[in-house]
Amino acid sequence: MGTSLTPEFWERFAVLFVLAAGLTCVLTAVFDDLAVRVLRRRAHRPTLPRTPYRPQRSDHRVSVRS
Repeated sequence: MGTSLTPEFWERFAVLFVLAAGLTCVLTAVFDDLAVRVLRRRAHRPTLPRTPYRPQRSDHRVSVRS
């Protein structure tokens, strides 16, 4: 049982295809812009060097004998 594709079908198909292509382009541009903003924000943030905690050394030793 075959169905024929009517001109109304092709019209709706064309409209939906153009809308889907346009929406894809817009969403791609939006996500691309967000990704660029995130990368720029990371690049401009100064990174502090992480140094391990080291206790202050004293010049003399405490006597154990008292």
